[in-house]
Amino acid sequence: MENYYQPEVECASREQIRKWQDERLAKQVKHVYDNVPYYRAKMEEKGIVPEDIKSVDDLHKLPFLTKEDLREAYPYGLLAVPLSDCVRIQSTSGTTGRRVVAFYTQHDLDLWDDCCARAIMAAGGTKDDVVHVCYGYGLFTGGPGLNGGSHKVGSLTLPMSSGNTDRQIQFMCDLGSTILCCTPSYAAYLAETICERGLRDKIKLKAGIFGAEAWSEEMRRDVEEKLGIRAYDIYGLTEISGPGVSFECSAQGGMHINEDHFIAEIIDPATGEVLPDGEKGELVFTSITKEAFPLLRYRTRDICVLNREKCSCGRTHVRMSKPMGRSDDMLIVKGVNVFPSQIETVLLNKGYPANYQIIVSREKNSDKLEVQVEMTPEMFSDSIREIEVRERELIEALKSMLGIYAVVKLVAPKTIARSEGKAKRVIDNRNLY
Repeated sequence: MENYYQPEVECASREQIRKWQDERLAKQVKHVYDNVPYYRAKMEEKGIVPEDIKSVDDLHKLPFLTKEDLREAYPYGLLAVPLSDCVRIQSTSGTTGRRVVAFYTQHDLDLWDDCCARAIMAAGGTKDDVVHVCYGYGLFTGGPGLNGGSHKVGSLTLPMSSGNTDRQIQFMCDLGSTILCCTPSYAAYLAETICERGLRDKIKLKAGIFGAEAWSEEMRRDVEEKLGIRAYDIYGLTEISGPGVSFECSAQGGMHINEDHFIAEIIDPATGEVLPDGEKGELVFTSITKEAFPLLRYRTRDICVLNREKCSCGRTHVRMSKPMGRSDDMLIVKGVNVFPSQIETVLLNKGYPANYQIIVSREKNSDKLEVQVEMTPEMFSDSIREIEVRERELIEALKSMLGIYAVVKLVAPKTIARSEGKAKRVIDNRNLY
């Protein structure tokens, strides 16, 4: 039997969903226009006023927002309420060291928790479950989002955060965790470790809610088989709220978008033209219930497809496919957004030439990030010990910028292949899409 957290919303008629969206969009546009000078200026450039936006049919008239806008408006330029009304921020890395900072009122947090509660119950969760959250806590949205959703469901919540695998498995066995929430690569690592230690019969997991990075159907089947669970996808991004923007149901045929809070569009990434349902393009979101940080027509850069066909789970909200790639050069490594421009900024600041290559691989279901950097002729003449010191300095600088560890290899001048066209900076060997 299908589980719903808010059945009257999740199974609402398409007419009711559209009514909510029309009313909330018009109200949100006025809220943003009146309170966000940065976005008001963008609307005025297009000759748009709030009265022009009466329904979802008018959404295409509004200007897009991009990560570049978030960088320009950092930190408070897109805030739509007084700072005294905000109770929390969450954050993710930005393209040049300026982080994306998202603000939340208490009402925003309540709605976000509701979205994550829907995801947990869609995975079979109830108040009798033990929800084991080993997404990172702190600025990253993964831990706080699923933590809040679990509380709303009434489940016993284990706020484990990431890392310390021995303790994760001990608590999993001792406390009888039934729903695991983490990145798919960490789930695969946990599964492998549990099997190696002969603890498969000691765990009680029935479901996993995995997101924050791309993963294949083969990886899903492998984790499901090793842990004896059903593995569910969840999608979100800090700019829009965090995990729970969309989630998989029992049908596992795409992720239902919470359309009472977010309007989704698919556009041609080159022209910005809105594409019909069923066509592949870039996913764009408009937040229609957020108070503090409501982004209108935010370009996610994720490539996917929307599907409005009836779902066997009974939910009526549109489904999105797994992202099939990116329309920009962002990588997601260990659940962290990584831009080549961030790495280039570190290298140039440290006096290295802009000749480098980023190699991403997946070993034993864990991402590995390697950065190969050309030395100048002067550096190349250094002793091996001095070069090793330089590598350690770069490792620390990159960790400070990215938040994750990268292997650094300094190579001889002219070693990295040159290109007459666009330089091929990234080699991603993970075959994720």
